[in-house]
Amino acid sequence: MNRVIERHLNILEFTLASLLRRKGRNFSLLAMYLLVIFMLASLLFFVTALKREAAIILSDAPDMIVQQLVAGRQDLVPVAYAGEIARIRGVTAVTPRLWGYYYDAFNGANYTIIADDAAEPDRVSIGSGVARVRNLAVGDLLPLISYDKVPVMLEIGTVFPSASDLIAADLITVSPVGFHHLFNFPAGQATDLAVTVRNPKELSTIASKIASQFPGSRPVLKSEILRTYQSVFNWRGGMTLLLLTSALLSFIIFAWDKATGLSAEERKEIGILKSIGWETSDVLLLKFWEGAVISLTAFLLGTVLAYGHVFFLSAPLFAQALKGWSVIYPRFQLLPVVDVSQLTILFFLTVVPYTTATILPCWRAATIDPDAAMRY
Repeated sequence: MNRVIERHLNILEFTLASLLRRKGRNFSLLAMYLLVIFMLASLLFFVTALKREAAIILSDAPDMIVQQLVAGRQDLVPVAYAGEIARIRGVTAVTPRLWGYYYDAFNGANYTIIADDAAEPDRVSIGSGVARVRNLAVGDLLPLISYDKVPVMLEIGTVFPSASDLIAADLITVSPVGFHHLFNFPAGQATDLAVTVRNPKELSTIASKIASQFPGSRPVLKSEILRTYQSVFNWRGGMTLLLLTSALLSFIIFAWDKATGLSAEERKEIGILKSIGWETSDVLLLKFWEGAVISLTAFLLGTVLAYGHVFFLSAPLFAQALKGWSVIYPRFQLLPVVDVSQLTILFFLTVVPYTTATILPCWRAATIDPDAAMRY
């Protein structure tokens, strides 16, 4: 076993010396290789982290949301439905919710406004994004215009911490009275109904009962909302990957050309090694280590740089494409999460093909006569 290890170490040492002799060619290949790994790994880390954040946020979402549809579009749902749905066996609570969107012509931003029963009249809580774009602080007045074109002045009681920006950057919470006044919201109506179910296994059955009992209603399960978010991030990640396809294809062509095309100097080197007693297996092992050193170095450095780019710098290269665009842009730090299975797939799609490609032309050159190889 020691002789085998010693043999590999000796060949590896010779490999490193050989790579340094052609450092210009090898460093250019390594730089392109590292860039491709960095971009793909960054995209992989970012999409996986966003999907995890969505799952964490939706863990506190209602088991089911009941909406009302009119002509295929969401409409207001009667609050009276809440009492009837609560009588369905298995339902533990039904809460009417009041929420909507407010366009601020002052800066072109859209705010999410939610009615909170615990909020005081004429006092609001705002997200740090709203405070930032309007330059507001606790105790200031937030001027809004109601749907009746009447100015509404609301005192800021709380500014949500920046740590909650992912869900509260554009959020404004008001009292139900303030919500009705701001939007001229009709009494006895709600935006939707939040339903809590005792046994999650009965969600589909209860949803079917609600849909049949209230024509025009649309029950939406929490699992469906999560699946929608996962699909959105997968779609955005796929679109970003398409933009990287041209660069990826260029690298594949470049790497394949460098790996499969032996130069006259390399053929001469193989002939010299064969003439001084190297076996064909030794030459193949040499070329294997050359490909492995370049590909593994690029993979490890690219993965580490991608990790820092996503989880320490918040992925500035992909943030706009994958998180979306908004005047009030959420600022948040992604929690580190690594999908080992996806990294393994990335490894086999990038490292293994290149390392294999370096051996094939070398095998052809190593099997010819050493004199012919040195005269080539």
